[in-house]
Amino acid sequence: MKLNLDRNSTANVVTGYGPGHLLINKVRHDGNLLLTADRVVTGWASGGFAALTAEDFAAVRDLGTEIVIVGTGERQRFPSPALLRPLIDARVGFEIMDLAAACRTYNILVGESRSVAAALMFDPAG
Repeated sequence: MKLNLDRNSTANVVTGYGPGHLLINKVRHDGNLLLTADRVVTGWASGGFAALTAEDFAAVRDLGTEIVIVGTGERQRFPSPALLRPLIDARVGFEIMDLAAACRTYNILVGESRSVAAALMFDPAG
């Protein structure tokens, strides 16, 4: 799917996505990643949703944003609260959604200059 923003910005935005990849500012990135207005961190949660750990969410916390949008693939799936503990303890707000909704929501929030990160995962290739 292709996404378009109405305003120009130097911030990282999701401009498209497909099976196993995202376009960030029209540059292709394969696999799970963390995204902020000024950073793209590839290789995050390389084991996918089923292998998520608290350390994966500690890496998200360490980005220093106030809000995290977690995209869990084609469908919304909820990680165990124990895995989310690093975000909860740091008082970082988070929302869990499917990948498409997470991309749209991230773009809106970054467009509003909010302190937001997206933790984006794909379903395993099968």
